[in-house]
Amino acid sequence: MELNNVLVRLIQVLALLSTGLLAGAFGYGAVNVAPTFAAVPLDVRLVFHAELMKMNGPVIQIAMAVSTFGSLLLASLTRGVPRLLAATAGALTVTSFLVTRFGNVPINGQIKVWAVTSAPPGYTNLLRQWETFNIIRTGTAVVAFLLLLVIVFQQSRRPAVVARWEKAPSLG
Repeated sequence: MELNNVLVRLIQVLALLSTGLLAGAFGYGAVNVAPTFAAVPLDVRLVFHAELMKMNGPVIQIAMAVSTFGSLLLASLTRGVPRLLAATAGALTVTSFLVTRFGNVPINGQIKVWAVTSAPPGYTNLLRQWETFNIIRTGTAVVAFLLLLVIVFQQSRRPAVVARWEKAPSLG
């Protein structure tokens, strides 16, 4: 396998792994954590939410950055449909970042304050907004991961290239 193919495969692994971790983290949050938030008393939710965001902040930011970088780098190294799919995956991870940064994070800041004081009247609307942003960023991360899976599966279905060894022409 030539060096360029090895580089592309390594970038595929990086993009796929980081985007899978991002989609998995958001998916776990959407399927398990968010419903749990709704099932516990508000004061428990607020304290847990504030503490969880302290841990999630750096981990999710790194996963989003590596996912975006890996997907866009893969797009720059490929051609045709794989390039389009990788670029779209990169755009989707950027969307996850933007929704998180400008949707979830400001609400998280308010939740931190509520955890040590109390939730204001009408707080349920803001919590619903947070959940909507969470669903959007989860969806964009999952679709990005699926697009990268398509690239890898399509490539694995291609027949292997077998080097042909030809006899050197005889000199004489």
